[in-house]
Amino acid sequence: TKKEKTKSQFKLFKKYDKFNYQDYLKLYQKCKKEKILYMSTLFDLDSIKIYDKFLKVYKISSSDINNIPLLREIGKKKKFTMISSGAATISEIKKAIKVLALPKKKICIMHCVLNYPTKYDDANLNYIQTLKKKFPGFLIGYSDHTNSDSLLTSIRVAYKLGAKIVEKHFTHNKNKTGNDHYHAAEKEDFINFYKSIKIENKLYGKFNKDLRKEKKSIKFARRSIFAKENIKKGERLIPKKLITLRPGDGLSASLWDKVIKSSAKINISKNKKIELKDLVF
Repeated sequence: TKKEKTKSQFKLFKKYDKFNYQDYLKLYQKCKKEKILYMSTLFDLDSIKIYDKFLKVYKISSSDINNIPLLREIGKKKKFTMISSGAATISEIKKAIKVLALPKKKICIMHCVLNYPTKYDDANLNYIQTLKKKFPGFLIGYSDHTNSDSLLTSIRVAYKLGAKIVEKHFTHNKNKTGNDHYHAAEKEDFINFYKSIKIENKLYGKFNKDLRKEKKSIKFARRSIFAKENIKKGERLIPKKLITLRPGDGLSASLWDKVIKSSAKINISKNKKIELKDLVF
């Protein structure tokens, strides 16, 4: 009510909810043309009858996680279904899954906090890990209602914690008044988030290290053994006469203890890179 002065939810929805069948059809056709997956959250049985032909994916609102007839009807469609779990207990989530009667691979449980907007202290993203443990084999996602300026932070954290699907309200202008522009995100927010995740996926890498990719760098980063001063033939290569310097393409500094036990096979001039052929052991 600080952001939107309309006093009742009914009046608010009446004020802004003007979409009809033709609007949804137009959106569906546009998505099909652009190869975007079209979906919609349906709130009643009549809507399922009307819009099922448009949908490959169903989304169940947090408000309907205990709506048995709606869950049952959606389950009959045998399509991939996302369940928002805002304000729901683990037992309520389990019951919803049971009523849907879909295989695990067709369900995503969305962590959600049913506050608009959600305060950062209430986002409780670690709960994603709890859902992963409680529901092994199910996809876990995150529906974000924190302020729009936190898009990169909140969803990136959720992604790191295991959310495989993320949801955020979209707007063309965060500064507009109305239903939820103030906690929605704009085009640039999503583009930046997408770029960030692509980079992050590359950064994770593997669980082993391919040193071949650093081979060239080793030459210039590591050190070889050099003569710190002139060394005469037959003279011992004592530590004070040696120094380790870059590049690392000569005798490795790791051979230091071996080299200081050797003698010079020839006269070795100051600053010369020591080679095995110069030494007698």
